[in-house]
Amino acid sequence: MKSIALTASFISMIFSSLWRRFLVLGLGLALLARSSAVAETPSAQPSPPASPAVAFGPKDSEVLRSMGAYFQNADPSAAFEAYKDKEGNLPHGFTAPTLGVPGPGHNAWMMVSTALVIFMTLPGLGLFYGGLVRTKNVLSVMAWCLGITSLVTVLWWAVGYSLVFGKNFHSPYLGGTEFFFLHGVGAAPNLDYAPWVSHSVFAMYQLAFAIITPAVIIGAVVERMKFNAVLLVVALWVLFVYCPLAHMVWGSNGLMNGVAHAGASIKAIDFAGGMVVEMASGFSALVLCLLVGKRHGHGKTPMPPHSLVLCVAGTGLLWVGWYGFNAGSAGAADGIAGNAFMTTTLSAAVAAGTWAFMEHLLRGKASVLGFCSGAVAGLVAITPACGFVDASGAIVTGLFGGAVPFYACTKVKGWLGYDDALDVFGVHGVGGTVGLVLTGVFATTSANPNLSIHLSSLVGHSLWLEQLKGIGLTFGLAVTGTVLVGLLVRNLIGLRPAVESENEGLDISEHGEEGYIFDVQS
Repeated sequence: MKSIALTASFISMIFSSLWRRFLVLGLGLALLARSSAVAETPSAQPSPPASPAVAFGPKDSEVLRSMGAYFQNADPSAAFEAYKDKEGNLPHGFTAPTLGVPGPGHNAWMMVSTALVIFMTLPGLGLFYGGLVRTKNVLSVMAWCLGITSLVTVLWWAVGYSLVFGKNFHSPYLGGTEFFFLHGVGAAPNLDYAPWVSHSVFAMYQLAFAIITPAVIIGAVVERMKFNAVLLVVALWVLFVYCPLAHMVWGSNGLMNGVAHAGASIKAIDFAGGMVVEMASGFSALVLCLLVGKRHGHGKTPMPPHSLVLCVAGTGLLWVGWYGFNAGSAGAADGIAGNAFMTTTLSAAVAAGTWAFMEHLLRGKASVLGFCSGAVAGLVAITPACGFVDASGAIVTGLFGGAVPFYACTKVKGWLGYDDALDVFGVHGVGGTVGLVLTGVFATTSANPNLSIHLSSLVGHSLWLEQLKGIGLTFGLAVTGTVLVGLLVRNLIGLRPAVESENEGLDISEHGEEGYIFDVQS
């Protein structure tokens, strides 16, 4: 009973009049302060809505939408449009877990694709071309491929990448200077091109294209051009032909980038390099072989391939590497890349069979070299189309891609009498042109929904006319640029070695080595 009395006394003290007075006084002061704050804000002028609270970041729902862009290979910043200014820029300091980071799957695929395209040059093209020349020149071809890889890599690091994919020149013909020496090219994606791929990976992927394009050209002049002349021609050609053309076709504000640039003057499409790589290399090769002249003994001395085994091995490596070339041009491991993978396979296989079948009809035998040439021609023809056409379009492209280059290499070349040693013009120049025209005919939004963004009125109608415009401009730039470069180098240092050196073979005369040593004592 005594404890109960003490408890009651304690509770009574808490609710005594003194505590009640303090409580009422505190509540009164709080209400007075709130009334004063409200009175200071004019009721006729409500406060404007607050600017986005950068410190708190985006909403969870917006972050989820941004994460969804990963599966569509779309811009992750599009989910944060409400925070952007009139120029489309997010506020300084704005952060979200999906911004400035590559997507692991897409990044991995693009690194593999980069390795595959470099694999096409080293050793793919080296073996393919090396097997087609005479024994005394096999190493010279491989030395050219290695030298071009080294040279173009340095040029790309210094200025090339920026001239193609920069934009501070604000020009449809050439990029800018902001990425000279790969300044600012790091792990964060460049949203103008590949929103989920590290900028550094994208730059190296494009480097692989810049390497193989001039490496293709030299197939027309094997066995008869000096090594230093090859390197000087390549350096000038990359800077004055490749870089402007690549920007015009693939630059975000390029003159002929019909898919991504709404203001493109020529609304052409080129998924993986029909203009930039195939046409440019093919027509440049024709010009260069005319400037250099024919091989000594051409038309009189037999000059068969010294090893079709190497040629077949090189063809296989090129075919496998071409998946990185074509499917990698999607810039992501997505459905468009999958479509390009499929169409590349179909066209190459059909063209290989078409070339061999035509040989059988006209000559009675289908040759191994014919299968190899047809496969490469089919790969060339599907290059501009692979991400834009469906399976049926790929089959038709393979048929024409095998038949038309076959005619160019076996008939037209003989009629005109030029010495394109390894049929670079017939396969790449003619095949690339055929593929570009067929791209305009068979491109469909079902294969690539991006075609409906700026080209919906052209797809299935007059897109092929835009392709013809692009073909004409590419032809003009490649031919004119190569003529000027070739003449300049010929006047500066000369293009050809001495007759004695050419007869001895470029392996010994230019590099002091031999591809094969038949002395049993060595």
